Amino acid sequence: MIMINKEILRKIKLVVFDLDGTLVDDDNKIGEETKSLIHELSLMGVKFSIATGRLLSATTDHADGLGIKTPLITLDGTLIKRYPGETSIFESHLSEKHIIRSMKLADKYLLKIALCHDSAIYYTDENAMLPNIMDKFGAKYQKVNSYENYIPGTLEVVIVGDYHDSVKHVSNKMAFPYTYGVRTVFYKSHGNIYYLEIRKMGSSKGEGLKKLLRYLKIKEKETAVLGDWYNDKSLFETDALKIAVANAVPELKYMADFVTKRTNNEDGVAEFLKVLYKAKT
Repeated sequence: MIMINKEILRKIKLVVFDLDGTLVDDDNKIGEETKSLIHELSLMGVKFSIATGRLLSATTDHADGLGIKTPLITLDGTLIKRYPGETSIFESHLSEKHIIRSMKLADKYLLKIALCHDSAIYYTDENAMLPNIMDKFGAKYQKVNSYENYIPGTLEVVIVGDYHDSVKHVSNKMAFPYTYGVRTVFYKSHGNIYYLEIRKMGSSKGEGLKKLLRYLKIKEKETAVLGDWYNDKSLFETDALKIAVANAVPELKYMADFVTKRTNNEDGVAEFLKVLYKAKT
C-alpha cells in the first residue's frame, strides 16, 4: 500500500464509487460510517458520484440515500444522467440494425433476449423466464407485447441460454468481422447459464468518468475513484487517485495508489473517506 500525500488529498473535488463489491456490502447496504463521512465531506464542497454496471433505475435509490446530486455513470459508461427521463450528459444507444441482428440470431438459436433501457429491462412473453435468471441486481423488469417500440433507446441487449456453444456462436456473430461497432461480453453465471451482453463500442467506466469530468469542469487529478472488479480497470487507467478495497482483484490492487485494509463487508470505503476527511480538515 502506498500512503497518499496530503496535498493530493486536499485537492480532491470529486469521489466516484463503484457500487457492488465496493460501496455496498453483500446485502446491498452502505456502511453508516461511509454515510456520515459523505455528508461531512459534502459540506466541505466535495462532490460524489457512482460508476456501476447496474441500470440507472437500480442506482438512484443509493444516490438519493447519500444525497448525491451529481450525474451517475451507469451500465459501465453507456449512460450518464441522474434520473430516468432527465436530459442525459451521454447516451450510447445500440443501432436498430444491431438490435434486429441480435434478435434474429437469438431466435435462430432458441435463446432468450431482453432489451435494457435506463429505466427498465424489457422482455416479451416468449422471454418470461428472464427476470428470474438475469444477473442484473436491482433492475426493474417490464413485460411488453413486442420489442418493436422499444428498439429506440436500447443501451444494451442481453442474450441468455443454457448451452455454451449456442451463446458463444451468437457472440462470435455479433463481433468483428461479422458485426462492426459493438462490444460483446460473454460469461457464465450461476446455475450453468450463459450470458451475452451487447453494447455499442467505445463505452467504459473510464470513458464515462472523462465525460463526467468535462461536464463538471473537474480535472482527473482532482478526482478519486474506488473499485474492486475487472470492469473498474478503465477507471484505474485514468489520472485519478485510485483506491482499491481489500476484496479487490489483484490487478486493481496492483494499479491502486491506496488499498484499504477493510473489505466492502467491513465498510472499506469509509477507511479512505476518513483519510480524505482528515486531510481536508
